[in-house]
Amino acid sequence: MFVIIALIILVASALAAMTNVSAINPSTGENIEAVNLLSGEGLVQILTEMVSNFANFPPLGLVLVVMIGVGLAEATELIQALMRRALSSTPPKFVIPAIIFIGMLGNMAGDAAFIVLPPIAAMLLMGLGLNPLAGLIVAYASVAGGFAANLIVNMLDVLVAGFTEVGAQIMDPNYAANPAMNWYFLIVSFLVLVIVATIVTNKFTIPRLGKYDGKVEQMEELTDDEKRGLRWAGWSALIYVAILLVLTLPSNGILRNPETGSLVSGSPLMTGLVPIIMFLFFIPALFYGLGAKTIKNDKDVATMLGKAMVTMGPYIILAFVAAQMIAYFNWSNLGPIIAIKGAEFLQSVGLTGIGLLVGFVLISALINLLVANSSAKWAILAPVFIPMFMILGYDPAFTQMAYRIGDSITNPITPMLPYFAILLSFAKVYQSKIGIGTLMSALLPYSIFFAMAWIILLVIWFFLGLPLGPDGPIFLPS
Repeated sequence: MFVIIALIILVASALAAMTNVSAINPSTGENIEAVNLLSGEGLVQILTEMVSNFANFPPLGLVLVVMIGVGLAEATELIQALMRRALSSTPPKFVIPAIIFIGMLGNMAGDAAFIVLPPIAAMLLMGLGLNPLAGLIVAYASVAGGFAANLIVNMLDVLVAGFTEVGAQIMDPNYAANPAMNWYFLIVSFLVLVIVATIVTNKFTIPRLGKYDGKVEQMEELTDDEKRGLRWAGWSALIYVAILLVLTLPSNGILRNPETGSLVSGSPLMTGLVPIIMFLFFIPALFYGLGAKTIKNDKDVATMLGKAMVTMGPYIILAFVAAQMIAYFNWSNLGPIIAIKGAEFLQSVGLTGIGLLVGFVLISALINLLVANSSAKWAILAPVFIPMFMILGYDPAFTQMAYRIGDSITNPITPMLPYFAILLSFAKVYQSKIGIGTLMSALLPYSIFFAMAWIILLVIWFFLGLPLGPDGPIFLPS
């Protein structure tokens, strides 16, 4: 897909240059003309800057660094043990909210929550006399539909911020994206969606699925090694967080801006957020592995990290091609030209307020039904919509948040998400004749009610003018 788009950009650049396509930058008055990349000069630029395009691509290094911590947490089985421990100790009346809470919180661990949580939730609800399919559905809907919502800044925030930065730099070369710039909104979204998903589960999912008459299975208890590993991981995490607080809370903390004392603007805390997140996963994972004996020596750590990086191979290839595509888009000047022309059109039809943002949410949701890869979609959409909305006065943080809502709400019902097939295989264990249509119809209420709740929350946020997170305003500074 990226190769095809890159080729289209090359051909379009030649056609646009030959027909003298241009646009006036409204902020500088500069006339921006299309550049032919199929000329001799353009082909030389494509060849000589291919490596630097890839090496300097912001999402690449950011995600790989965070993956060091997340990958070790998955490899040591810390994520799986945490989920089992949390659900096994939950009182029955709080089981449904706990599954939803852990599902949305667990999406920060990537694939693990999609694969591990649904069967655990199924066995847990089965033990309570409920249909295990309800456990599969609510767990999957929570992880997939609440994909963007979380209480902790995580790898997904880092990933989308990298592409947002690339898109924003088309209009502002000095723009730097902060991975936490949607954090305040995401915390509130998390709490709202937990309530919404609980209501949907109790009012729709459980009554609709009815009783289960099959064989009842029990969830395995944690071993002594696993319990010891969790204790060590918990203490190490507390010590790490305590050290961070010591470095941030005092007015002269070293992670504050040395000139203003701010924890947000220009502070080492924000600029160093990616390695901070990496260590937040890495340190507890290391101590869990030592306590649970899944790590016996330094070679085990190296092997686990190597396997984690192997899983990033497809992403690295995607980043290489996406970096070239976005570079071509920038060099050709098609990005700012499309953004300026698109913004002028939207202004001419009067579509510049909250209707524009809601429309963008719905467009992202529809695209997500066909292209479920979050980074792939945003790599394509960010260079177009981020500059366009910047011209209309919207900060990239707000455009990014609108995209993330659309990218999440249709996740439960799209069969293009690879985990959907895994969910179907889990479901067939309890109901052999279940099909894709039945599964999608059971998940549909979550998508509908998540969309309604999230869009309403976005509208409220817009009219109140609240910041979305640190360095995350709704409108560009005037």
